[in-house]
Amino acid sequence: MENEIKENSVPEQIVTSNDNEAEKRLNRRFISGILVGAFCSMFILIVATICFMIVRGRHSVVSSNEMGVLNNTTIQKIQVLEHLIDTDYYKSDVDKNAEADGMYKGLVDSLGDPYSVYYTADELKDLQEVTKGVYYGIGAYVSLDTEKNAPVISGVMDGSPAAEAELMAGDIIYEVDKESTQGLSLDEVVAKIKGEKGTSVHLTLIREGSSGSIEVDVTRNEIEVPTVSTEVLEDGIGYIKITEFDTITADQFTDGMAELRENDVKGIIIDLRNNPGGNLTTVCDISRQLLPKGTIVYTVDREGNRQDYTCDGTHQIEIPVVVLVNQYSASASEILAGAIKDYNIGKIVGVTTFGKGIVQSVFDLKDGTAVKLTVSDYYTPNGYNIHGIGIDPDVVVELDAEKLQNEKVDNQKEKAIEVMKGLLDN
Repeated sequence: MENEIKENSVPEQIVTSNDNEAEKRLNRRFISGILVGAFCSMFILIVATICFMIVRGRHSVVSSNEMGVLNNTTIQKIQVLEHLIDTDYYKSDVDKNAEADGMYKGLVDSLGDPYSVYYTADELKDLQEVTKGVYYGIGAYVSLDTEKNAPVISGVMDGSPAAEAELMAGDIIYEVDKESTQGLSLDEVVAKIKGEKGTSVHLTLIREGSSGSIEVDVTRNEIEVPTVSTEVLEDGIGYIKITEFDTITADQFTDGMAELRENDVKGIIIDLRNNPGGNLTTVCDISRQLLPKGTIVYTVDREGNRQDYTCDGTHQIEIPVVVLVNQYSASASEILAGAIKDYNIGKIVGVTTFGKGIVQSVFDLKDGTAVKLTVSDYYTPNGYNIHGIGIDPDVVVELDAEKLQNEKVDNQKEKAIEVMKGLLDN
């Protein structure tokens, strides 16, 4: 009301001073009022439109979230569960970080993919150490036996604590420190086996041919992973074994091949038995030291996008090649064996490989944690996806485990030598 009184007083004063001038001023003020009113109306309309767009945008986000896992319903349910744990769970010292990690792991586990894994900060650190080729553990390779749905020792490093404890390839890991491995992911089992130098881990093993379980304590130590070893066999045959494809493996393979060439070997046996795989870049670098010009492997993601990994052929091997494989040769091992078979530059000896034809990538979550997700299928140069199928050998020969244990005779290796001699004779 106070503003209205002041506005009404002004025209009266103007009218009393000069009627014509007052009329002109009133007309100008009337026009100005119309313009100001129009401007205010337009401003209000613009502000209202912007507010509507913001509200609409927020509503869209909520609607989008309602379609995903993280929506109002799940958030409220998590809050209810957390409240119940905080008020009714019989222990009060619940680790909130562990609770959060459990949620993240559960989300990734729900994919039903044993190769997709959420890594806590400690687990990520362990992963990084292993890929560098140095870690603290027992010196055994652990894979997943899909038929038994159980972790299995797929190989033992020479001179390692596992070797001293007489662990063997094929041993099923039934318990770690009296805790069942049933339902645990492969990474979780490995994490339990690893530990600080000098500490001990108790393993309960199931071994084929044994009447009962085997109980063994293994003392952990620093393990420097020798991923490549070489040997010169009879008749000038070179033998090179690759235990896994770590970051350091490509250089070790280069050195190993140089050592064999210095001995003027006439053929190469590449042993990929019990090799669980590893780094895609590493196996491609090794393949470039063997293959002709062309595709090493190609991947296809969920959108159908294809990525080719190629070789220029400048280092194609000129001598016969035999590749040894078994049921534990997986992933990167199958990439190398598959390429050698597709290009017909060598013979594959042993039994059908594991059949892991998918690729994982590790995504840094920027808080010290990470998630590994399966991101694509891979295909051999001739377009074969071997996932769940494996690579069939050209020459089939089962391992005689009893002969290996009792007589220290590796019949699969002997067969590879025989096949190589046939190639050299031809």
